[in-house]
Amino acid sequence: MKIRLQLATRVSLLQQKTHFIKCNWKHRLFTMNTYLFVYDLMQFCGHSWIFTNMIIRFMSFGKDSLADTFYSIGLVMRLCQLLSILEILHILTGIDKSRLFPRILQIAERIIVLFVVINSQEEVQGKYVVCVLFFLWNLLDVVRYTYNMLARMGIYYLPLTWLNFSLCIPLYPLSVLAKAFAICVSLPYFESFGTYSIKLPFPFAFSIYFPYVLKMYLLVLFIGKYLIFQKAGSQHNRVAYNNKKSNQYSFFPKLSLCHISCRPLQGSLFITSCLDF
Repeated sequence: MKIRLQLATRVSLLQQKTHFIKCNWKHRLFTMNTYLFVYDLMQFCGHSWIFTNMIIRFMSFGKDSLADTFYSIGLVMRLCQLLSILEILHILTGIDKSRLFPRILQIAERIIVLFVVINSQEEVQGKYVVCVLFFLWNLLDVVRYTYNMLARMGIYYLPLTWLNFSLCIPLYPLSVLAKAFAICVSLPYFESFGTYSIKLPFPFAFSIYFPYVLKMYLLVLFIGKYLIFQKAGSQHNRVAYNNKKSNQYSFFPKLSLCHISCRPLQGSLFITSCLDF
């Protein structure tokens, strides 16, 4: 009789511990999703304000608004890009399941172009390419953060999902070209003003000419983007071939987004793409 009571007591204790662990895990998961939702909401508000401001200014003043785009939205743009550094911490801590290396590249590229190239040269800030670059960045981010906010709540709209993963295909190469053009436009000013160029004293006899650094960065940028697109294209063709092969034996072809794969993880749905920019 005592043995049965001891076993029953142990079983009840185990059940209580299991229930406590489940409740604690659900509370932790809810807290993480709430934090990520608030972060996505803040980024959405910032980028949507920039995007709307650019459109209204262009409709009101025409081409004259392009020259002072940086002066009107530059502060909010810098704040949004600095805030995006938190996305790296999200991936490192495990609350975000995105790939780390592509995200680091994207954030580093934007910070380099925005803070090092554009913000340091007032002559570059008034160029049309800055307005084009900001327009492309904010269009991509408005769609991405809208999709992320709805995904945190478990809401998935097929048109928005398709737009989120397909819009980057034409716009991302254009943004790369815009970044490269902005760097090329800034090179004469870096050469004439000597910004960020360093000459060390005699014992070292070593100097860093910053325009050469930017030219090397351009070379690495195009080579890296070419390899990324080549890999993404091969993955896209492989998935499309598998979908085509599976649809041959089905009376109703399956509706699929070729480069999107869905998988459940921790009670919620995460959508990953081979074009994870």
